[in-house]
Amino acid sequence: MAESPRQRRVADRIREVVAQMAGGRIKDPRLGFITVTEVRVTGDLHHATVFYTVLGDEAAAEATAAALNSAKGLIRSEVGKVLGLRLTPSLDFQLDQLPAGAHRIEEALARAAARDAELAARAAGAQYAGEADPYRRPAEAEGDADVDDDAGAGLARGRFYFGDGAPQRADGPAAGGGDDVA
Repeated sequence: MAESPRQRRVADRIREVVAQMAGGRIKDPRLGFITVTEVRVTGDLHHATVFYTVLGDEAAAEATAAALNSAKGLIRSEVGKVLGLRLTPSLDFQLDQLPAGAHRIEEALARAAARDAELAARAAGAQYAGEADPYRRPAEAEGDADVDDDAGAGLARGRFYFGDGAPQRADGPAAGGGDDVA
């Protein structure tokens, strides 16, 4: 379902407040260098999910999650003061998996590019299994010098090519429209 403009404004404001709080007011040493990537608010504005990323390894992410959960009450009270809503939304902090997913996609694209380069290198020295042009061309009649190699040009002049490669007129006796009188 689409987000209302009010939900977007509240989510943006919560994102700003949480980022400011994490940057200066929360003094927990477990809190690593975090970036608040997104905030999603329910339609009734009672619950907000804050997505964040942490610079560092898995241990830094776990320590930051513990620090955010311990400071959840302080952050929620500051959000309530800034928003001025009748009910302050409850906060839930989720580690954003987007950077890890993007990294996996980049690795898959790099592997695909390497395979494409390998295939192109193998195809560079390859030759055709048969002739270079596998399509049959109509043979020129020895007595008819104005017959083109292109069958499409013959069709434009009313000529049809049959299995033996010799041109036949569409208005000839075989077509039933000739000058033969019975």
